[in-house]
Amino acid sequence: MGKRNRNRQHGRSGNAGARSRDDAGWGAGYAEIIKENKLFETYYQELKIVPEGEWEQFMSAMREPLPATIRITGYKSHAKEILQCLKNTYFKEVEELEVDGQKIEAPEPLSWYPDELAWHTNLNRKILRKSPLLKKFHQFLVNETESGHISRQEAVSMIPPLLLKIEPHHKILDMCAAPGSKTAQLIEMLHSDMDIPFPEGFVIANDVDNKRCYLLVHQSKRLNSPCIMVVNHDASSMPRLQTESNGKKDILFYDRILCDVPCSGDGTMRKNIDVWRKWTTNNSLNLHGLQLRIAIRGVEQLAEGGRMVYSTCSLNPIEDEAVIASLLEKSEGALELVDASNDLPGLKWMPGVTSWKLMTRSGQWFSDWSEVPQGMHTQIRPTMFPPTDPEKLKEMKLERCMRILPHHQNTGGFFVAVLVKKAPMPWNKRQPKLRNKDTKSAPPVDRTPAESAEDVIKAAAEDKPNDLEEPQESAVKQDGVCGPPPSKKMKLFGFKEDPFVFLSEDDPVFVPIQKFYCLSPNFPKLNVLTRTHEGKKRRLYVVSKELRNVMLNNCDRIKVINTGVKVWSRNDDGEQFGCPFRLAQEGIYTLFPYINARIVSVSVNDIKVLLTEEKPHIEKLGEEAQAQAKKLDMGSVVLRYNPDPQDSLGPQCSMELCGWRGKTCIFAFVPKNERFHYLAMLGVEMYKEEKEEESTTKITEEEEVDQSEIKLKETEDIRPPETDTCVDPVKAESESESIEAEEPGSIKEIK
Repeated sequence: MGKRNRNRQHGRSGNAGARSRDDAGWGAGYAEIIKENKLFETYYQELKIVPEGEWEQFMSAMREPLPATIRITGYKSHAKEILQCLKNTYFKEVEELEVDGQKIEAPEPLSWYPDELAWHTNLNRKILRKSPLLKKFHQFLVNETESGHISRQEAVSMIPPLLLKIEPHHKILDMCAAPGSKTAQLIEMLHSDMDIPFPEGFVIANDVDNKRCYLLVHQSKRLNSPCIMVVNHDASSMPRLQTESNGKKDILFYDRILCDVPCSGDGTMRKNIDVWRKWTTNNSLNLHGLQLRIAIRGVEQLAEGGRMVYSTCSLNPIEDEAVIASLLEKSEGALELVDASNDLPGLKWMPGVTSWKLMTRSGQWFSDWSEVPQGMHTQIRPTMFPPTDPEKLKEMKLERCMRILPHHQNTGGFFVAVLVKKAPMPWNKRQPKLRNKDTKSAPPVDRTPAESAEDVIKAAAEDKPNDLEEPQESAVKQDGVCGPPPSKKMKLFGFKEDPFVFLSEDDPVFVPIQKFYCLSPNFPKLNVLTRTHEGKKRRLYVVSKELRNVMLNNCDRIKVINTGVKVWSRNDDGEQFGCPFRLAQEGIYTLFPYINARIVSVSVNDIKVLLTEEKPHIEKLGEEAQAQAKKLDMGSVVLRYNPDPQDSLGPQCSMELCGWRGKTCIFAFVPKNERFHYLAMLGVEMYKEEKEEESTTKITEEEEVDQSEIKLKETEDIRPPETDTCVDPVKAESESESIEAEEPGSIKEIK
């Protein structure tokens, strides 16, 4: 991910910067940025990371705009339907189009991305505006993006999650997750089997920037997964978590870790042209220590046999091979750099370099640490240079690192390395002790000999003090509500969060729900939570068993921004219909396997009626759906579509929609963009002319939205709540039925 510049003055980062200044949407007052940087060219020509004879091609590609890339997201069965819709409808239309006498290049699949689920195109917003057919295509992309079924993401950004080789049982940590495109990929892979509502694994997505965490929430919420938790911490001092099993507490080690660190971002010059004038060699020198500290903290928390992917969108060896070499050297054989050359057939990449030099901003070169003047030792560190021992360098096999150059596949620049942990890190060989729940002293740090870990971190921290200590436990607790004081080393900032209150199995709220929906006995009631421990429960969320375990055992050491998926919402008039809670569309795919009543089987024509008409009469449904609906009392229902194997033209995936059975009518409780999604899968075009400024700004892209411009929708899931706590259901039970209290309002805009 690119370096986060908090002092941007113009527009958005990401693709916004790649547009020419005379493009629509940009004012005439912007100065033209010339895509030249002599220091950049001198530096990389000397390092020889570009093959001989390809320098002009490399620089030419760096000056060209980056093609737009889309990735089909969501669960696999729906992804296949969207792919067919794109290929058979929109892509065919694009192939036959001409704009201003020029034939439009049809989108092409990324050759290395599995199952043709990622495509790139050179269509830009100017072209999209000039053809009605392309406007429809753009509107389709907007709707599918907002409903979470398509993501606009840079091609090279898709590589790290694929190399992690995610399986449904993996416990995953995304250390620097915002804005969340890679996190969405991790969630998708976790839910590769759509028939499993609660995979054993989970994703903990972390980011240090509190405001960007809310963008991360927005991105991950589109996937509607109960297995995602967004937290707000400095990745270089990510707290060690613990879990409980059979009454015994254990340290949480992750099976997979994505370490996509902040970087200078010179691989993003094609989309962020500000980098051309801001690039200097100092950027890499300043970031190297932070990158190494984050990587060290990552491998410390990686399980033995686990896999960590380290990646940057920088081409600079100081941020790439130097970090990997230092990490391997300090691991003393505990880490192995994996050969991933066969994992993505079709991907073109250059092997990692084994020698490099450093250059200061003034143009002074250093080949070895011994050449660095004493006065520059705080700026330039020994870990920035390649190992001096030829045998040690050969054992590292740095050529297994992968550097993607822009001119090879018309992409951005990128670096990625895959590491496997074979043994505990040298400073972690003694298992860290678990903190006694009753003690008020600081927990033991998860390393043993004080000098070994300190030396490691000091070398990486550019003489800055190590900050891996976990927060001390609060000396005061209020009836099971556990909330730590702010760490002395961290200022309190950002929004405080509502408490996460888990319900007990005998909570009275389940009685009408159980009866009304005929829930299966194996429904995990203990996984249900609310966001307030006072007043009526307005919304009920559900998380996976393992995430519940993590939250209840670490409420005093992690700052949770959001987790879970909404499954029920309170309907104030619902009690007269038999149940005060109606089903929520966000969580229907998680909840449906446990529902045994209130189900209406619908056909393709029924879905078209339900999604295109406002409160249609029951008589408008097919005979079978009519008969089932008439047997039900008024209230919330599930509208279920089962694919017909004999109907090759109809959708071949099941659909579950939340609905409401009224006195004489029946309708779907489905958000607008979700409606468009399902209708698109049924072959129904829903295109509505919108204002230009609205229709061109809705597709989000990785690193495209600057934190100063984040605008969040008014929903109960993205808001500034009260406290950063999770509550044990037994201790909070007495508080859960007190007077009604509304949840805090929404964040409409963060500036």
